[in-house]
Amino acid sequence: MSRGPTRRQVMVGAAVAATVAVVGPATKAIAAPATGSGDECGERYQGYRDADRDRPYARYMADRTSPTPVVVADAHAGPALAVDSVPGFDSITTDLAPTGYSAIETGYGRRADGTTFVAVRTVMPRVTAAMWDWWFGWHSTEAARYKLWHPDAHLYADLAEDRTALDIPDKAKYVGNTTFVDEYVGPKLQQLSIGFRDPIAHGFVVPPEQTIVLGRVGSSIAPVDLGWLAHQVRPVDGGAEMRSRFYLNLRGLHVPDVKQAACAVRRGASVDPTDLVLGLDLARDLMLHCGQEMNHLAGFLPELYDEFGS
Repeated sequence: MSRGPTRRQVMVGAAVAATVAVVGPATKAIAAPATGSGDECGERYQGYRDADRDRPYARYMADRTSPTPVVVADAHAGPALAVDSVPGFDSITTDLAPTGYSAIETGYGRRADGTTFVAVRTVMPRVTAAMWDWWFGWHSTEAARYKLWHPDAHLYADLAEDRTALDIPDKAKYVGNTTFVDEYVGPKLQQLSIGFRDPIAHGFVVPPEQTIVLGRVGSSIAPVDLGWLAHQVRPVDGGAEMRSRFYLNLRGLHVPDVKQAACAVRRGASVDPTDLVLGLDLARDLMLHCGQEMNHLAGFLPELYDEFGS
């Protein structure tokens, strides 16, 4: 007598079915599948464990995330942006131009077409763009590193390919790579894949003293992309500023990383069909989350970079 499908197979199958129901059938996948960087699945856990305290960077571990910057807290407590004031995704390369500012630097809203938008500006004394390029290539190899960024909300991280030991520029360690993370955004647990793209190839102008981190955000389980993120870091007096943008509900499909999808389900899948339609509550929480993590890490990133950076 044949055995029925396992719980894991049912959940992955349901995730794929939900993807097709929302996005529609894919005509062609846009990326080759990755294999995952580890031989076994890691664990998702809150806070730090005793073993984490033995890491060489343990002195940067905080029990809680730093207080939210006032401008972000005020925007979080306030209303969403008016529908007609929310910029479109096609304006992102001019919005994040090398100079100037936009009408909306911190806020959240939704366009009439359903696209959800988040903007956050973070001032970061003593920080440089090079530090952030290093960070994005370094932080996802293990959960304890990822937790440095937001100890309250970050639970798990892994990479499609661990390039940290390669003798290549820091930016090359994450551009073209994919990170897989479990984290809370507000009260909702998310299991996400972020495929990092070349910003110049997507039309951004990036001077040498600046950087733009561009990512396609999707599910770690279902082969669906949910939107885009971009973080511009450029110098200002005394340090740098980060101008972050998220555009969600811009969906597409990708070839799933089968190993990472199976590991995400083993950790305890959080796939929910409603996750594929991202509303204003999620945007509001994402704005708060971004404002917290960027501010928190910026407080010690210069020292972390001096000690462990290239």
